[in-house]
Amino acid sequence: MIWDKENECMSRSKLEALQLERLKSTLNRVYTKVPQYKQKLDKLGIKPEDIKTLKDLSKLPFTTKDDLRDNYPFGLFTVPKKELVRIHASSGTTGKPVVVGYTKNDMETWTGLAARMVSLAGVTDNDVGQMAFSYGLFTGGFGLHYGLERVGAMVVPASGGNTEKQLMLMKDFGTTALVCTPSYALYIAEVAEKMGIDMSKSPLRLGLFGGEPWSEEMRSEIERRLSIVATDNYGLSEVMGPGVSGECEFKDGQHIAEDHFIVETINPDTGEVLEPGQKGELVFTSITKEAFPVIRFRTKDLSIINQDKCACGRTTARMARVSARTDDMLIIRGVNVFPSQIESVILNIDAVAPHYQINVYKTGHLDVLEVMVELVDETLLERYGELEKLVKTIQHKLHNVLSINAKVKLVEPNTIERTAGKAKRVFDHRK
Repeated sequence: MIWDKENECMSRSKLEALQLERLKSTLNRVYTKVPQYKQKLDKLGIKPEDIKTLKDLSKLPFTTKDDLRDNYPFGLFTVPKKELVRIHASSGTTGKPVVVGYTKNDMETWTGLAARMVSLAGVTDNDVGQMAFSYGLFTGGFGLHYGLERVGAMVVPASGGNTEKQLMLMKDFGTTALVCTPSYALYIAEVAEKMGIDMSKSPLRLGLFGGEPWSEEMRSEIERRLSIVATDNYGLSEVMGPGVSGECEFKDGQHIAEDHFIVETINPDTGEVLEPGQKGELVFTSITKEAFPVIRFRTKDLSIINQDKCACGRTTARMARVSARTDDMLIIRGVNVFPSQIESVILNIDAVAPHYQINVYKTGHLDVLEVMVELVDETLLERYGELEKLVKTIQHKLHNVLSINAKVKLVEPNTIERTAGKAKRVFDHRK
C-alpha cells in the first residue's frame, strides 16, 4: 500500500520545485534564528537569497555532529522551549549527546513519515506490531510506535530485552510485525530455537529492522530463522528519527521521503558532491522541520542514491543499504577495513554462529586484527584437527575479502554478549 501517493509518486520536476521552495524557507528560518548558521553563512559571504536552484545547495557549509554538540543543548533550535512538545537525544556513547526537539507540527510530520515507512514495509491495520526497541531519549522506539499506530496496527510496546518474554508476547498477542535491530532479531531467533519454538508456525510475517549497519547475508539468516520478510529502514535523530527512508516489498533500496529531506552523496575526503549512482557519504538537509532543521548534515553513512522509478510505482529516490560508516572504518596496516566485510564472510560459514567481535590491537608497532566468532557446535573445540581446518578456512576467506591477514579465535556458543540495542562489535584497543 502507498500511504501518501501524492508525495511518494510525484514527478521529479514537481518534487524538485517543492524541495527548492521548502529549502528557501528553511534557510531563511535558520539564518534569522540560529546564530551558528548565520555566522557560517556570513563567513562564506552567502545570504539565503543567493540560493536560487537546488544545485546551489553545494555552496552551503556542512553541519557536523561536532556543531550539534558544541551548541548543546538548545543552541541550534529555531523556536523557544515553550513551543517544544518533545525532546530526544542521540544514543552516542562518547561526549555530550546530540539533543533534538519537536514542535507539535514536527510531531505530526514525524508520525506521518513513520506511517509512510511502515506502510512501505507492508504493515497494515490488520497487523500486530511488537516494538522491541528501547523507549527513552533514543528516537527509534517512539517514532516507529506512533507510525504503527497511525496506520491502525495494534502496538505491543515490549521495549528492548527480556527475550523469553518477547517470545511469550509474540505467541500470546499474535505478533505479525517485529521492530528492533537486526542483531537483536537474530538473538530472538536463537532463543526461540533453544526454547523449542518453531517460528515457521508463528503468525510473525514481517521484520522492520534498523539502527545499525547489516548485510544481505544477515538479512537471509534472519528471514530463514524467523520465517519472515525482513526489511531495512533508516533514520537518524539529527534529521528526524525513523521515517527518513525504508524499503518496499521489492527490497531494491530504501525510498527516501524527498518531500521532507534533500539528500546528497559526497566524497567523504573532499566534500565534492557526487552524481546519483556513485557511492559516497550521505548528507541530509531537512526542509520541513520547525524546531530543529539541519543544513547539509554529514551522516558519515556510506550509500548509493538511485533516482530510477521503483517497480512499486513510487518515484522517490532510493538509497542502498548503508554498507558502512566512515567512522566505523578501521585502517589496519594501511588497509581500509569495514566490519560489514567481515560479517559477510562469517554469515556464509555454516559451522559458526552469526555473532562476532572484532578486536584490533598492536604487537610492538604492528597492527593486529582479531576476529572472535562463536561455534555452533561446542564439541568441535575438542576435535582439534577439524577446529584448525575451520580456522584456516575463515582466515583464507577473510584474506580474500580484506587483503590482509586476520587472527581467528573460535569460542563456545553464547560467549559473545548479546544486546537488545545496537550491537557493539568493534573494539579498537590501539586508541
